[in-house]
Amino acid sequence: MRLGVIADTHGLLRPEVFQAFAEVDHILHAGDVGPPDLLTELETLAPVTAVYGNTDGLDLRARLPQVASFELEGFDIVLTHGDQLGSPTPEKLNAAFPDAQIIVYGHTHKPLLTIVDVVVTVMNPGGAGQRRFGLPPSVGILELEPGIPPRGRVLPLLDFEPA
Repeated sequence: MRLGVIADTHGLLRPEVFQAFAEVDHILHAGDVGPPDLLTELETLAPVTAVYGNTDGLDLRARLPQVASFELEGFDIVLTHGDQLGSPTPEKLNAAFPDAQIIVYGHTHKPLLTIVDVVVTVMNPGGAGQRRFGLPPSVGILELEPGIPPRGRVLPLLDFEPA
């Protein structure tokens, strides 16, 4: 199963996202979505699981959770924006969600893919919306296959070329 991972769109869904997610089976949006119709656009590509972020309005907060816990391909996944932890780090997230095997978060706009506590994969796809903090926009891809560790990568969106 191939997951498209996105966060911090803040209302901007770049055309490159459609290229990057052309062959994904499911999309995870880690909050700060912007208008709800952005999720509808993403749903044209694949089913979407999303959470709200600190900048999302009451309309999204009424329909999305702050934290989503679910299983895909045998992996226990937690999806959160991460702002409830202040400045989220992989270690803080692992402590907050000790049963998760994969943790996806946003908020910092800093792309990150790392392993914590030997077996927990933590990904922040970076911010996919307007460039902030001098960081280029990006998204992530996670590939899940039962019995082997998740494989992932961060894809910059400027001048995106599909792999």
